[in-house]
Amino acid sequence: MRTVDLIQKKKRGETLNTDEINYIVQGYVNGEIPDYQMSAFLMAVYFKGMNKREIADLTLSFVDSGDRNDLSAIHGIKVDKHSSGGVGDKLSLVIIPLVASAGVPVAKMSGRGLGHTGGTIDKLESIQGFKTELDRETFINNVNNYKMAIVGQSSNLTPADKKIYALRDVTATVDSIPLIASSIMSKKIASGADCIVLDVKVGSGAFMKSIPEAIELAKTMVEIGKSLNKKTIAVVTDMSQPLGHEVGNANEVKEAIEILKGQGADDETTIALTLASYMTVLGGAFKNFDTAYSELRHVINSGRAVETLKELIEIQGGNSKVVDVPALLPQSGRHIEVKATGEGYVSAIDAEKIGITAMLLGAGRKKKEDAIDFSAGVTMLKKVGDKVRLGDTLCILHTNLKDYNEALETANQAYSFSSIKSKPGKYIYEVIQ
Repeated sequence: MRTVDLIQKKKRGETLNTDEINYIVQGYVNGEIPDYQMSAFLMAVYFKGMNKREIADLTLSFVDSGDRNDLSAIHGIKVDKHSSGGVGDKLSLVIIPLVASAGVPVAKMSGRGLGHTGGTIDKLESIQGFKTELDRETFINNVNNYKMAIVGQSSNLTPADKKIYALRDVTATVDSIPLIASSIMSKKIASGADCIVLDVKVGSGAFMKSIPEAIELAKTMVEIGKSLNKKTIAVVTDMSQPLGHEVGNANEVKEAIEILKGQGADDETTIALTLASYMTVLGGAFKNFDTAYSELRHVINSGRAVETLKELIEIQGGNSKVVDVPALLPQSGRHIEVKATGEGYVSAIDAEKIGITAMLLGAGRKKKEDAIDFSAGVTMLKKVGDKVRLGDTLCILHTNLKDYNEALETANQAYSFSSIKSKPGKYIYEVIQ
């Protein structure tokens, strides 16, 4: 078997068998296949695609390149949730305590933020003392005793995907549905959950910019789950503007607390309840979606959900007082108001530009090794459909940096206006089961 022959085969649009896919992946991880050949292979996949069986084989090859989490010691059906990444997406902070409140175990592994998308682990680490590294025994015990635990991803989880993703990033092959789907699903399968709920974002702040693309990705991932005996549901949700009103680590923790207190924005509350409802149905707590949605809304209104968040913070070493006193979270020294220079209605907000603004303020990373400022971020005061008068504050930038001009300019560029109020957009476009 020669690598160049497999590149030729895929370049011609032919189907690779399981051994050929394993040969490519293992050869690259072992250093036997150089970057330039893997780059050529990835570009061939980008243009010619893969069929369902090839994508499942690629996913499993990524999984088999590293460790698999054994969650068999955890009682009950373990359900995991994954977001394809967005701006202001603090939903895991809401969903973990919400699903745990219903008695369904959540054994979650999450990542850090990179570029314009935020990471759940960074958000939780803005809470003083919160530990995102737990030994295996503590992790298992916390899930069995409290129905929840969250840790950072293992360094040896799907190492093939990590290495190949880094190459995709510099070879313009990130936005390939077979490669995105296998990357996401390999991490979820290696994490050890029994069932998976996927939040597939679509819009200016997501990898998928169009609804048909997002639905295709969602269907592809559900097919992968099915082929590997994992019950999987994908929900295609809106990311045409930032989710909720807060972007940035401590800011998003504060807003997650508000959602769990029943005071969250309609978009993030609706999507969080939808994802959590499907998780609890898969986990066996409720018979159908409508019952789950109604019961979980009651869990929020009763105060149980926010008390469960306090419990999560406490069992992982954090200061749970932040739930009642959000001012204990990190605070920025500078707050810059972005003013409207015209009048009308907000017709669009480029979510990616707002994410980049937050990164430029210190809330995100350009490179994996960059340090972040937990207090930095953006508060969105005006969203799509809101009326704006000259001089109104559109959003507030939070930072400790002295030079914030680039961030200010980027935030200004994110807003578009119209003389006509736009119709409310959908929060959820499709559910694939």
